[in-house]
Amino acid sequence: MTAVEELLRELTPQVLGVLVRRYGQFDACEDAVQEALLDAAVQWPKQGVPDNPRAWLITVAGRRMTDQVRSEHARRRREETVAAQEPADAFVSPAPGDERLPDQDDTLTLLFLCCHPSLSQASQLALTLRAVGGLTTAQIASAFLVPEATMAQRISRAKQRVKATGVPFRLPPEPERADRLRVVLHVLYLIFNEGYTATSGPDLHRAELTQEAIRLTRAVRRLLPDDGEVAGLLALMLLTEARRPARTDGEGRLIPLDEQDRGLWNGQAIAEGVALVTESLSRTVLGPYQLQAAIAAVHDEAPTAADTDWRQILALYEVLAGLDDNPVVRLNQAVASAMVHGPRAGLDLLDKLATDERISGHHRLASVRAHLLERAGDLDAAAAGYREAARRTTSLPEQRYLETRAARLS
Repeated sequence: MTAVEELLRELTPQVLGVLVRRYGQFDACEDAVQEALLDAAVQWPKQGVPDNPRAWLITVAGRRMTDQVRSEHARRRREETVAAQEPADAFVSPAPGDERLPDQDDTLTLLFLCCHPSLSQASQLALTLRAVGGLTTAQIASAFLVPEATMAQRISRAKQRVKATGVPFRLPPEPERADRLRVVLHVLYLIFNEGYTATSGPDLHRAELTQEAIRLTRAVRRLLPDDGEVAGLLALMLLTEARRPARTDGEGRLIPLDEQDRGLWNGQAIAEGVALVTESLSRTVLGPYQLQAAIAAVHDEAPTAADTDWRQILALYEVLAGLDDNPVVRLNQAVASAMVHGPRAGLDLLDKLATDERISGHHRLASVRAHLLERAGDLDAAAAGYREAARRTTSLPEQRYLETRAARLS
């Protein structure tokens, strides 16, 4: 990503927030901001970045909105309404460096809007990446392996839904804020996970998504520096992303955690993640993201796979299961139990998950079972399990890895 692209992505939610606060038309404002971003992407590399790039973008996008308002059939009524709500000079475009607009950062408000409960999870993801992340529709479509037209329709429907709900552009009231923040963090978590292990396609990673999730979580962290779960999520992302350089070989083949060259891990990201989770655990209420980050830290701080403190990891998973009892946590708990108490202990826990519809047909359950069967010495059953997992996954790198494991045991 170039310096200009990075700057534009950082400014996107700030500029969009100013326009939505002023005009109250999310879909039209988002289109105007995208046009301004396109103009900047073309002009700034040639002419240089303005002294006040935020003001430049607000000016250009504001002109687009003003033109649109004036061209509509109900121009006079809308202008009179806006004029009654705004200062007399509100529509006079400020010169670069002479911005007369609020200095507040609307990123968090915009995230709450994009993650509104009335939207589906797919729409929340797409709208967040478009409106807050500044990604183009084509980039989002490519990341999720769907046609651009399909993604455009999804984003359009999401914007229309936001408009239909009539949600005011402000932070939700205090009683709702904690629940809504959990939705925001979950959306960022999902974006990261899709980038770290793509659910389908030829590549294991989509670095543009992991990097965008980390960038957006950093932005939330700046706005909510005392929130332990925000710090925990950022730490979890950094500690997990730190391993990415070692997760595949030169041909894109998956390398499991215990076989990775830890010298390739990103030490700077690990140090930052460990510091974040250590601080948050010492001064805030314990939450699921902090616990997941603590588990990731135990893995990352082990010099070798053999040095991993599995007893500590198992204890952390037991606490995590008490806070967030979902099948993925139980699946990972089974692995940790197998490492501490032997593979049969892990297999016993997996048997309890077999009837959970949320994961019973997932390839990860089949692959973990196959791994534990292999460790228990039941090689035929393990090979069959790896083949079953390979059939269930839509990720080509995972499929190739699982088929290789099965062939090695046959």
